[in-house]
Amino acid sequence: MSYAVTLIPGDGIGPEVAEATRRVIDATGVPIEWHEHQAGAAEAHRHGSPLPEATLESLRETKIGLKGPIGTPIGTGFRSVNVELRKRLDLYANFRPARSIKGLKTRHDDVDLIVIRENTEGLYSGLEHMVVPGVVESQRVITESGSKRIIQAAFKVARNFKRKKVTVVHKANILKLSDGLFLEVAREVARQYPDIEYQEAIVDATAMKLVMDPSQFDVLVMENLFGDIISDLTSGLIGGLGVAPSANIGDNYAIFEAVHGSAPDIAGKGIANPTALVLSGALMLQQLGNNQAADRIRNAVNTVIAEGKALTPDLGGKANTRKYVDALIKAL
Repeated sequence: MSYAVTLIPGDGIGPEVAEATRRVIDATGVPIEWHEHQAGAAEAHRHGSPLPEATLESLRETKIGLKGPIGTPIGTGFRSVNVELRKRLDLYANFRPARSIKGLKTRHDDVDLIVIRENTEGLYSGLEHMVVPGVVESQRVITESGSKRIIQAAFKVARNFKRKKVTVVHKANILKLSDGLFLEVAREVARQYPDIEYQEAIVDATAMKLVMDPSQFDVLVMENLFGDIISDLTSGLIGGLGVAPSANIGDNYAIFEAVHGSAPDIAGKGIANPTALVLSGALMLQQLGNNQAADRIRNAVNTVIAEGKALTPDLGGKANTRKYVDALIKAL
């Protein structure tokens, strides 16, 4: 059985890490029928839209996407393609695992966390307007239905991955109505999972505790903005965004992506580190039911980085992207 997957190379180093990831996935022997489509700054320049309808249509047909990094202008220009994809396909759950990689020197060993971030509400709803010149108002939207499905997703992840605890991260001491609703729903959902420990934690205290001792957490679930920040923090615990996989999942579609930037300063030099997208590809194979192939990729990454003989410059080595990928494929 072959699987149809929409491949979006992206901007900057995106095409390089996307091709590298495709090589690794193909080397597992899992038959993938790749449908390559474009999105990003180049498409915005050529066609006036960073997200062509053909790309969306392909994602709707294949239901699975693998996406390289896409640049987003700061303060001006087109809206984030990542945000647009999440809203158009209702990819409400951002799945961000953070697991230590042998050979990468970090402050903590044996980090093994999963952050579940709500993807479609909060300040990322994009509801902004200028009240008067010099005063802008942004609306933070939290709904009962949106809260319920993301918290249910977190408990399902905990049960499926045999995790023992779910921590709901909030700021209900200040945002009493919006985060109060989030907590109210969380407590209701938690009662349906008596086998999983339930915990609540204020977001700023959570950030401090993660830095001091991440082992006290297991699965963490939170609204959009908090999740954006905390998931990057947990990625920092394992070596940074260059080695952190990510998935955006809804009831009907899923997109797997590297969350790091498009690094235009090194684009085309052949030295980009594809690890984040490679590990996201492993998550994709897992979603498709190929757990053994996914584990082989993760083990290959751990083996090559631990050996330290064929690492890209950002990982402390002198190898180019191709040599690093060749080592991964050999380690498979």
